[in-house]
Amino acid sequence: MTIAETAKKYDISADTLRYYERIGLIPPVPRTRSGIRDYDESSCGWVEFIKCMRGAGLQIEALIEYVSLFRQGDETSDARRAILIEQRGQLAERITQMQQTLERLDRKIAHYEKCAAFEHTLRDGEAPRK
Repeated sequence: MTIAETAKKYDISADTLRYYERIGLIPPVPRTRSGIRDYDESSCGWVEFIKCMRGAGLQIEALIEYVSLFRQGDETSDARRAILIEQRGQLAERITQMQQTLERLDRKIAHYEKCAAFEHTLRDGEAPRK
């Protein structure tokens, strides 16, 4: 699959795919005899994995280290697992913080809706309700 096809399939720019490969966020992509990137199933799997992890906010540095360790072989599986556990913990904390922010926003919105309803009753000449 060409870089353009891969970019379209994963909704990511070709420049970003090149950047990810250059910095080691995805392993080197196989090339045709003429040097054109030829994304195979494995390469696409890495693109999908990295896009998912980045979309969740995982750190680029941690993912680069993970890919580097993966390329070193099975003896690095404990270190890779440790990276994923650490990143999972950070993600869980962000989710907790985001949930708290969402709840705060819900309270603020409810407050404004209550104020708007009160103002509406005042404009219509009705007695305010408590």
